[in-house]
Amino acid sequence: MPIYEYRCSSCGSQKEHMQKMSDPLLTTCPECGKETYAKMLSAAGFQLKGSGWYQSDFKGGSKPKEEAAPPCAGGGCCCAN
Repeated sequence: MPIYEYRCSSCGSQKEHMQKMSDPLLTTCPECGKETYAKMLSAAGFQLKGSGWYQSDFKGGSKPKEEAAPPCAGGGCCCAN
């Protein structure tokens, strides 16, 4: 269920309310009782973690192929000049 933030323009009270998207907007301030309680516009709070849908569905394309290291790149060549 989404959490919405409301603020009263009369008394300045500000609170978060958990509501269904289909619930009617709250208009009565729980602090002062006036009909000046309005929903605020705020950023959504969510976080994507791990190898979930973003890694597999939205990056587009495949990962770039890593080039194979030359045989002497590790310094263990027996025939270095």
